[in-house]
Amino acid sequence: MDKGKRITGAERHQIAAELRAAYEGGASIRSIAESTGCSYGFVHRILTEAGVTLRGRGGATRSKPRS
Repeated sequence: MDKGKRITGAERHQIAAELRAAYEGGASIRSIAESTGCSYGFVHRILTEAGVTLRGRGGATRSKPRS
């Protein structure tokens, strides 16, 4: 994709479908951004617009100690 180019209409829907498939296939937003040459924010925005339920960030969670 060309940097700084506005993506609208059918092209935007096509890109959204491709990014959605990659994300739902297990790829992270960061890895999708890197492989497509797009920014993290752009990928995040497109996925959100496409109605994708984003995964949590993962990592250690804090919970109450078990009694």
